[in-house]
Amino acid sequence: MKHNFNAGPCVLPREAVEAAIEAIRDFDNTGIGILEISHRTPGWERVMAETRQLWRELLNIPDNYEVLFLGGGASTQFFHVPANLLKNKAAYLQTGVWAKKAAKEAKFYGDVEIVASSEDKTYSYIPKDYVIPTDADYFHITTNNTIYGTEIRYDMDCPIDLVADMSSDIMSRPVDVSKYALIYGGAQKNVGPAGVTFVIIRRDLLGKLEGERKLQTMVDYRTHAAEEDRNISMFNTPPVFPIYVMYQTLKWVKNLGGVEAMNKINVEKAELLYNEIDRNSMFVGTAAKEDRSIMNVCFVMAPGHEDKEKAFMEFAKERGMVGIKGHRSVGGFRASIYNACPVESVKALVQCMQDFEAANK
Repeated sequence: MKHNFNAGPCVLPREAVEAAIEAIRDFDNTGIGILEISHRTPGWERVMAETRQLWRELLNIPDNYEVLFLGGGASTQFFHVPANLLKNKAAYLQTGVWAKKAAKEAKFYGDVEIVASSEDKTYSYIPKDYVIPTDADYFHITTNNTIYGTEIRYDMDCPIDLVADMSSDIMSRPVDVSKYALIYGGAQKNVGPAGVTFVIIRRDLLGKLEGERKLQTMVDYRTHAAEEDRNISMFNTPPVFPIYVMYQTLKWVKNLGGVEAMNKINVEKAELLYNEIDRNSMFVGTAAKEDRSIMNVCFVMAPGHEDKEKAFMEFAKERGMVGIKGHRSVGGFRASIYNACPVESVKALVQCMQDFEAANK
């Protein structure tokens, strides 16, 4: 049996995969597969509307927010956000490579203030006690840092518009959407395969810079907001198949009991693995304990055992562990335990670590 700990694209619910396979053969009893169907058919418009409604229901999204499904990945949002929101200055919290890249793109549109950074310690912690400048147009955070295994697991009170890249922890816990001006992320961690990006934006921000900056049609969020007489907007062909898998994945989350139940499962999985890392004489965690992510668990060989890294990698591979090699920039190991990663896989990894310790005493 294979245990998938890949950081993204990641493991998906089996129910979503099976539904997608069937839809490739025949979508909505049309006799035409999902990969071939017109996005203007009633069946597809229904899927779009129901997917948007699932987002609203699962995250309790207020009525004054739009839910958009776009292409281009979260990296495209790095410049979409400032293009639409940055008039003079933006503030960024730099907690990892992706946060740093987001700030870099914002500099094309105005001044960027890095309010705090954890780069001094290889992004192994979340900065504390920083001051958010109230003269900035917005404050941008990356809630979960996949490479380094840190996470902001609360919804902060922010004196200005708060923007969050939630690519790798969306739907893993309840979120108070009303505390955010905009939330965005790639789907390929928790809510689907690569190819679709979600954007949750407060409606009063649509057209915020009208008269200040001319935007390309596809960059302007207003282009993709719902039309007045319809529940959906499809200015161009949406990424149909990734959205369909997202639709099935969100139904799976709902059937499990929603994000509250999902959070309970995720905390249980993370505790199992972190407890073993802290107990096992062969390994040590790399992230500050108070900032540990429940999505990406990063660890290395303990001092004195560094020479056994390759041996453990082979040991784990033989036992079906897939995708636990750490990011090339930090090395070591990383187990990504997103929503669809079953607790049985985490238990298998824990057993693998215990067996390796026993074999090397």
